[in-house]
Amino acid sequence: QVQVVESGGGLVQPGGSLRLSCAASGSLFRLYVMGWYRQAPGKQRELVASITRGGSTNYKDSVQGRFTISRDNAQNLVYLQMTSLQFEDKAVYYCNAELHLPRVNSWGQGAQVTVSS
Repeated sequence: QVQVVESGGGLVQPGGSLRLSCAASGSLFRLYVMGWYRQAPGKQRELVASITRGGSTNYKDSVQGRFTISRDNAQNLVYLQMTSLQFEDKAVYYCNAELHLPRVNSWGQGAQVTVSS
């Protein structure tokens, strides 16, 4: 069972920045596709950003240019640097680790990000 733990959420004013961190267990971390998802109250969980084993990244259109996902395979960590935060970015952010073989699909407990003036 792969354990995933997020950290770094908090309260920030509009236009501010936050960095989320995610630690995932397992010797196969370098092979995982790592993703950051978010879920706002009353809305479905949505993909915000992902990064493949090779470092290719993908972003939700509304965060492109503001958020950056990165990974440190030596430390089993993935980051989400968020800048120019907007009210609409308020949500619980979840980290996901995925691998097809062997099958891995693990979620963290979530980190609250609140954008408020």
